[in-house]
Amino acid sequence: MKETAMNSVTVIGLGPMGQAMAHTYLDNGYDVTVWNRTAAKADDLVARGARLAPSVEAAVTANDLVVLSLTDYDAVYAILEQAPAAAFAGRTVANLTSDTPDKARKAAAWLAERGAVQITGGVQVPPPLIGKEGAETYYSGPEDAIETHRAALEVLTRIDHLGEDPGLAALFYQIGMDMFWTGLVSYLHAQAVAEANGISAERFLPNAVKTMDFRYFLEYYAPRIAAGNHEGEVERVAMGVASMEHVLHTVEASGVDGSLPATVLDLFRRAAAEGHGEDSLTRLIEVLKR
Repeated sequence: MKETAMNSVTVIGLGPMGQAMAHTYLDNGYDVTVWNRTAAKADDLVARGARLAPSVEAAVTANDLVVLSLTDYDAVYAILEQAPAAAFAGRTVANLTSDTPDKARKAAAWLAERGAVQITGGVQVPPPLIGKEGAETYYSGPEDAIETHRAALEVLTRIDHLGEDPGLAALFYQIGMDMFWTGLVSYLHAQAVAEANGISAERFLPNAVKTMDFRYFLEYYAPRIAAGNHEGEVERVAMGVASMEHVLHTVEASGVDGSLPATVLDLFRRAAAEGHGEDSLTRLIEVLKR
């Protein structure tokens, strides 16, 4: 449903994510002000009715809600420091930039010194899914600021408010990225082995989808991890050692780089060497913490 034109927002940073957000706001009838280091990236948005701010100060002061979508927090400072401190007074900055929890906390303090409130965000979908059903973003920061701007934020995605700590959204986001990138690389590695053996991506796809569905194990592991129960009732570290040895031999025989499975095998072997061969794989959490 379209919002009325009285709704307004500033979007700073027009990479793929910022572009998707600005276009989604325009799709929903918002009055959108944009700014980007390379002004030409705003051309399509301006053609649709967005306003291109002539400066960072003009972009920040144009609206109460400022959405940042930048590469990292170094870029945040490089851009926002172009505006005087007074420009931030009374603004809410939805900082959807990816970086570490500590940097998110420091940025929140930096903005607070200038009279602004930061809402830290970690977007859980790629740009094409912004504004689509099921899209969600981790948020952390003051609840009242989120509630004030809930309607505008929900134009982009649903809100998962994790708490007041401005670093929480960044923490959950980076934990998720740990799983995301590792999982995708494992798929690509497996596909490299498949192709080395004449199996196309299309042929392997249904098998890959089934194999990457870890829901059973996650739901089985989580309460056991919470209880400190690492009994090897379903699988054991020793099984992992034997299995990954077979995997590594298959990979190397296929002429594919074996560094990824070798790293996993080394982790299993470390756990086994410490006397955890008969324990569940969940015991690896303790090995990894050291």
